[in-house]
Amino acid sequence: MTDTRPGRGGPARTAASAGRVGPSPDGASLAAGAGPAGAAATVRPAQVAARDSGRSWSLPTTIAALAVGGGVLLVLRSPHVAGSYGFCPSLLLGIACPGCGGMRATADLLHGDVASAWSYNPLVVVGLPLVLALTARWFADARADRPPWSPPAWLAWVGLGLVLAFWVLRNVPALTPYLGPLAVP
Repeated sequence: MTDTRPGRGGPARTAASAGRVGPSPDGASLAAGAGPAGAAATVRPAQVAARDSGRSWSLPTTIAALAVGGGVLLVLRSPHVAGSYGFCPSLLLGIACPGCGGMRATADLLHGDVASAWSYNPLVVVGLPLVLALTARWFADARADRPPWSPPAWLAWVGLGLVLAFWVLRNVPALTPYLGPLAVP
């Protein structure tokens, strides 16, 4: 049964009352707040599609620009100097968190030193290519005008479990030379 009350999606709902721009159910073109076709400010479906496709590029482009800016900052200002980016709160706890050494590992990867990056944070060395691949997929989806890929919920839980396992294992004294940060600045 269709709900015919205004604003509920039934026949009584019009494009103008819903604030919708574009074609009405009967095929006439409507503008926001305007009447049927022939109104002064009509928006054609092609204009709406062009506007919406530009919107799909904005978030991945912004995130990629921020990542490039952060990479440039890491190349110009070394995180290997003690206190150059503040101090790590996990120093107060005396244990290495999953992100400890991540900034230094990223800086070393940007300089092409994979072995040194691994000694600071193996999770960054393994995870960064995955993040780059997912970002490339995001751009490909935006280019093809598809909605971005959304991973299943269980994958997020598996990822969280892996990060927590890495956190515990890198603080086991026998594994610290392999998983722990090389040195704390």
